[in-house]
Amino acid sequence: MNEADIVEIETWLDLQGLSGMSEMDLFNGFCARCLAAGIQLERASAFVDTLHPIYEGRAFPWRRDGEVEKAIIEYGSSQQGESADNWQNSTFYHLLQIGEDEMRHRLAEVDDIGFRHLTTLKSEGCTDYLAFMNRFSSEGSIGEMDCFYSSWSTADSAGFCENDVDALRRLVRGLALAVKCASLTRIVRTLADVYLGRDAAKRVLAGRINRGSAERIEAVLWYSDLRDYTRISDAAAPDAIIPMLNDYAEAVIASVQEAGGDVLKLIGDGILAIFTEEDSASAATAALKAQMHLRKRVVVLNKTRKASGAPATDVYLGVHIGEVFYGNIGSDTRLDFTVVGPAVNEVSRIASMCRSVDQDVLLSDRFAAALPEELRAKLVSVGRFALRGVGRAQELFTLDPIILEKYRAAGRAQHAARSQ
Repeated sequence: MNEADIVEIETWLDLQGLSGMSEMDLFNGFCARCLAAGIQLERASAFVDTLHPIYEGRAFPWRRDGEVEKAIIEYGSSQQGESADNWQNSTFYHLLQIGEDEMRHRLAEVDDIGFRHLTTLKSEGCTDYLAFMNRFSSEGSIGEMDCFYSSWSTADSAGFCENDVDALRRLVRGLALAVKCASLTRIVRTLADVYLGRDAAKRVLAGRINRGSAERIEAVLWYSDLRDYTRISDAAAPDAIIPMLNDYAEAVIASVQEAGGDVLKLIGDGILAIFTEEDSASAATAALKAQMHLRKRVVVLNKTRKASGAPATDVYLGVHIGEVFYGNIGSDTRLDFTVVGPAVNEVSRIASMCRSVDQDVLLSDRFAAALPEELRAKLVSVGRFALRGVGRAQELFTLDPIILEKYRAAGRAQHAARSQ
């Protein structure tokens, strides 16, 4: 590889890093360009840690023959089990222990390599191996994302020439910077989705961050909480409460998102969500669909929790429709992107009536009126009630018990199928 080739690849990295190309496309494009410029790469891989509720990091494998099982590998904690064993037998772990930033193994010249991965590479015909660690400073790190790890192998009988090693050492610095930029952008989007909700995250990242910036919208409002949560939390072991909240929150959030809704807030055991479709009928239909998904999930969840001896409960749900202000509420130094308005107060009051009338779901008269006629026919009135703090009495509805039992039966069948 000559100087002109190096400069061309560096320029490509600069331009693609600025354009927002994904980590995978950056890495694949980089490997292809190095190969075209004369570096006889056979295998390559890159790793970078991330900030994610489930994954610890991401890996990007590359093979000259293109036969990779997964273009992106998202991996969990490397602190225990097989993952910890693999990590501690890696060249990167060894580099961290000795405080070095690169390593080379001429695989063709050594019988006992000492690293399982390198033994595999040698058995598949690789003759030379390079590993680089491009570390970030503490000011340039976020969470555990403090380094870009990369490895490079060749099957050329002579291994890498010194010119190839020097070129890779120089070029990988630019690759690390471009991948870091792409990773940071993805992390911001992931964290915004997780902590704000998908729609609110999209609006915030689009620049809707001014205090008081709010839009008047009509939305279907969902408020749910757990039946007998106070009693259960008082009786349960303290370390059982968070897993319980997580289990039921997962059931609610998955159901809302599957039906196209957006979760705005988790308040203790309560969850506030909205549905904003093109018209009220579509939004109301989506919310009812989410409720049906939820009932099936709760049946499966409760059977699983009871089988393990964990406390089980149910989800109370209130659903309403009305005008709200949707936007930034708060102070100059702490904002929340949420919904406010009388309808938000009303939906929480409707949910709180579930215990009094012994129903798992209550729907406002306005919500019922927004439903298509064929769905409205599946509702039954539970009476007219004066809600605390609400100026007008409302007729409340629930789903026909036959319909509710249908979805619970589907949940039981689903659990039975999983248990076989």
